[in-house]
Amino acid sequence: MTEITLSNDRPEAGTRPAVEEACYALLDQLGIAYIRADHEALFTMEALAPVEAALGCGVAKNLFLTNRQQTDFYLLIMPGDKPFKTKFLSAQLGCSRLSFGSEEHLLEYIGTAHGSASVLGLLNDSGRRVRLIADADLRSDAYFACHPCRNTSTLRFAFSDLTDKILPALGYEPTWVTLPRNPDAE
Repeated sequence: MTEITLSNDRPEAGTRPAVEEACYALLDQLGIAYIRADHEALFTMEALAPVEAALGCGVAKNLFLTNRQQTDFYLLIMPGDKPFKTKFLSAQLGCSRLSFGSEEHLLEYIGTAHGSASVLGLLNDSGRRVRLIADADLRSDAYFACHPCRNTSTLRFAFSDLTDKILPALGYEPTWVTLPRNPDAE
């Protein structure tokens, strides 16, 4: 069983990688209250189930995607319990079928490795190369949970803090899409 430690503040300075510490600095600068769950590295949505139970909300799925030419990059945030089929997203965006971006591009643009992609990683996208896409079902949640650019912690904060404070501070306006909950039936 995954051991989870909950806290209402940031870790002690200098104990985490710079990319993670930058996330806490951003949240503190914006005055955003959050709950932090520290845990072992978790790589799947299924493995995050105990963290979701501890935080009292679902953890968002953050998918780093690209076109075939690897010239356009996207970060899709969606409910973690919703399956993803690229054809539905590609159709709504009016682009060719998307695939998962390489670890090299993920590190370059968002500053994270696979398994740690996060909307908070957009603070590392100084060239604004990544387009933010968000599933409309997220709007019905009171809270938003994601990694602080490392999959050994998960943060929960108000969804309104994401849309009203974090994204504007980072200079992002999401493109809202509606992805099917049961894509195999479509």
